Amino acid sequence: MNQHVPVAEGDRLAKRNALILSGAQALGGANPAIIVSLGGLVGAQLASDKTFATVPVSLLQLGIAAGVIPAAMLMRHLGRRGGYLIGALVGAMGGSLAAGGVVSRQFWLFCLGTFVCGLYGSFVQSYRFAAADTASPGFRPRAISWVMLGGLAAGIIGPQSVYWTRDLTPSAPFAASFLAQGALALLAICIVSQLRAPPVKTVRSDLGRPLGQIMRQPKFIASVIAALVAYGLMSFVMTAAPMAMVACGHSVGDAALGIQWHVLGMYGPSFFTGKLIERFGKETITITGLALTALAAVVGLTGLSVGHFWLALVLLGIGWNFGFIGATALVTDCYRPEERVKVQAANDFLVFGSVAIASFSSGGLLSHGGWEVVNWLVFPPIAVALLLVVWQRTQKRAAAPAT
Repeated sequence: MNQHVPVAEGDRLAKRNALILSGAQALGGANPAIIVSLGGLVGAQLASDKTFATVPVSLLQLGIAAGVIPAAMLMRHLGRRGGYLIGALVGAMGGSLAAGGVVSRQFWLFCLGTFVCGLYGSFVQSYRFAAADTASPGFRPRAISWVMLGGLAAGIIGPQSVYWTRDLTPSAPFAASFLAQGALALLAICIVSQLRAPPVKTVRSDLGRPLGQIMRQPKFIASVIAALVAYGLMSFVMTAAPMAMVACGHSVGDAALGIQWHVLGMYGPSFFTGKLIERFGKETITITGLALTALAAVVGLTGLSVGHFWLALVLLGIGWNFGFIGATALVTDCYRPEERVKVQAANDFLVFGSVAIASFSSGGLLSHGGWEVVNWLVFPPIAVALLLVVWQRTQKRAAAPAT
């Protein structure tokens, strides 16, 4: 944001951009919702070895991790809006490839499609940072929260797209659902074309500090670890939960409803998360989110009823919301304007790299160790992240009087 523009004017622009990006998030966020819902099912139909049935879902997460740095480089040259327009075209291509894999019954082509959809997701994941770019420091947490609200709509749009399109191609079940995903990506073009973001290419990145120096900051380390723990553990437990429910004798419908409540828990609190951060601070909300994730694991260990699974998934979703939004807001304190693109890309690469690892490992750990082991494994990373954020808050408060 231009330093000579008054804060009030800047926040009017920030509010406009946050609303636009929230709408784009509603469409782009349906991309992973559709693939997570159908990837394992279609993979089981196409893969010769059922052990690889969930690989398409894991490749989605891998695509997000692999795409964050190229996406950042593209936006550095073309600006946020230009990069997001290309990202939406990539999303449409991914949906088409996935649908082609279903129609031709080629597992490798279907996997390629989900990976390309992950590349689209790497653009979508940076919407929250784009909203923060034009916001004043006081409005940034709320701007991020507004964008994340679009995920609540995505949680409805994605499953509904599957519901209305799943039977349109009887000879190739669910192919139309992936075409619908591509159509939603094309619709997003109409929305992101209205974005008015500062041109990234005019910011001289050579004036900033080296990335290694920025990443060695204790506050950056604490913020990124909190984000990757919040997101990685959410993906880890969420991926295992439906399979664990079915293994415990619960119906597929019960498992699906549990995931729906989980999505509501993930995005519903965004109505007030930004205000809570303003009131209690970024560190406090991040700590609360991590604690709720740990509480979800405690609930998972205390029983195997439908109610236990559902409550654990709701707590897991709320914990992700507080932990991830809080940690994202903390990351925005770690860089200067001329450093934002490379730091945001490094943050997302680390976060979604951990999510991809968690997704790949979840099914195997559940198969060999069971639901109990999955929940016990939540506590060590939570403890590390909590210690780092609490320590960083202590350091911040100790430095406040001197400042």
